[in-house]
Amino acid sequence: MTTPTEDEVWMRKALREAEAAGAAGEVPVGAIIVHKGRIIGRGHNQRETLHDPTAHAEMIAITAAASELESWRLLECTLYVTLEPCTMCAGAIVLARIPRLVYASSDPKAGACGSVLDITRNERLNHRVVPEPGVLAEECSEVLREFFRKRRAAAADE
Repeated sequence: MTTPTEDEVWMRKALREAEAAGAAGEVPVGAIIVHKGRIIGRGHNQRETLHDPTAHAEMIAITAAASELESWRLLECTLYVTLEPCTMCAGAIVLARIPRLVYASSDPKAGACGSVLDITRNERLNHRVVPEPGVLAEECSEVLREFFRKRRAAAADE
């Protein structure tokens, strides 16, 4: 048995956030922000709960981290998220100056870190982020698949 990498350990914490979202009826995406070995922001999707289209896991985690550091510049931070960020979240990651993004599953429909678009490495922007995909991808993808499987089954029963 191999020892989990540091990224896997942190991603498991983001996965717990995703599971909390799923338990609340939200699309199960979770995020944490780590600064110098400590979680300073966490979030999970809350769009349905808050009736807010911007209440994505990443946005909530970024707001919490900025509050914790008392700065909008999230330098020396790593964002861990269970699904590739969308355009809104990728833009916020760039604007927050987060240098490192680790995500689990790619999003072939809305991913903006290399799948559909690549906002994080756009040379025309004043900051670039190096995305690192694939950490615990299968586990995080399975949480999403199971959520949507249950949602489709419930809709079929109505």
